[in-house]
Amino acid sequence: MDVSVTMWVTTIGVLIALIVADFFIGGRKPHEVSIKEAGIWTAVWVVLALIFGGFLWWHSGGQPAGEFFAGYITEKSLSVDNLFVFILIMGKFAVPRIYQQRVLMFGVIIALVLRAVFIAGGAALVAQFSWVFFIFGAFLIWTAWKLIKEARADEEDEEFEENRLLKSIEQRFPSTDKYHGTKLFIRENGRRLMTPMLIVMLAIGTTDVLFALDSIPAIFGLTQDPYVVFTANAFALMGLRQLYFLIGGLLKKLVHLSYGLSVILGFIGVKLVLHAAHEAGATWAPEIGIPFSLGFIVVVLAVTTFTSLRASKKAAALAEREQEKLDA
Repeated sequence: MDVSVTMWVTTIGVLIALIVADFFIGGRKPHEVSIKEAGIWTAVWVVLALIFGGFLWWHSGGQPAGEFFAGYITEKSLSVDNLFVFILIMGKFAVPRIYQQRVLMFGVIIALVLRAVFIAGGAALVAQFSWVFFIFGAFLIWTAWKLIKEARADEEDEEFEENRLLKSIEQRFPSTDKYHGTKLFIRENGRRLMTPMLIVMLAIGTTDVLFALDSIPAIFGLTQDPYVVFTANAFALMGLRQLYFLIGGLLKKLVHLSYGLSVILGFIGVKLVLHAAHEAGATWAPEIGIPFSLGFIVVVLAVTTFTSLRASKKAAALAEREQEKLDA
C-alpha cells in the first residue's frame, strides 16, 4: 500500500484529535465510569475502527482493508488479555476508582508511543531481512505454547511484579505514598516528589510494551504494511480504557481466553514460517490469504467466548449447589 507523507501526517493528526476529544469529553473530570458510559464509548471506538476500515477499502481496495480488520481484531483480542494485568496493577497500587480512567488514558498513550517505536523497528527489519519472519514465527509458536502452559497452571496466587524499569525509577526518584488528586508531582518540604499516579501510569504503559513483544510480530504475520500495522494497533489500544470498565467484571468468566489466543498466535506463527519459506524459494510452502486468516481468527474468538461463558455458568451452578449443601 502506497502511503504518502501527507496521509501519514493526516492520520496521526486525526488520531491525536480523537485522543484529545476523548480526554475532554469523557476523561477530563475524574469520576467513576458507569457501565453505560463505558458501553457508549466502546461502541464509538469500534464504529470509528469500522469507518477507518471502510476508508481503506475505498482508498486502496479490499486487501489493505482486510489486513486492517484482521490486525485490529487480533490486537483487540490480545489487548483484552492485557486487562487481566491492568486489574492486578490497579489493585497493587490501590488506585481509587475515580482516578482509574485517568491512569488508563495516559498509560495507553505511553503504550501507543512506545509501540510506534517497536513498529518502526519491526518494519525496518522486515523490509531488509525476509528471514526475520522465521524468528517471528518461531517466537509466536513458542508464545502460544507458553500461554497454554500458563492457562493450565494455578493462577489463584497471581500478582503483579514490577518490571526493572519501574523499580529503577522508584529507587532513583523519591515518591509519596498517598495520591494527591491527579497530580503527578508535588512539592513537600522543598523536595519535588512523584505521586503514585505517575508510577501507576508508567506501570500500565511499560507493561503493555511487554505484551507488544508478541502482538507486534503477530500483526506483522497478517500484514507487512507499517501503516496498517500502526493504525490497527492505534484503534485497538485507544478503546482499551472504556473496555476495561465495560468487561472488567466479566474477565474472570473468559476462562478459555488464553487457549483461544494461543491458537491464534500459533496459527499466525505457522503462517509466518510458511511465508518466510515461500520468500526463500520453497515452492511447497503455501501462502495463507487474509480472508482465511480473518475468518479463522473470528471463529476461534467466537468459540472461545462461547465455551468460556458456558464453563463459567456450569462452575457457578456447581458452586451454588455446593453452598446449598453446606447450608442444609
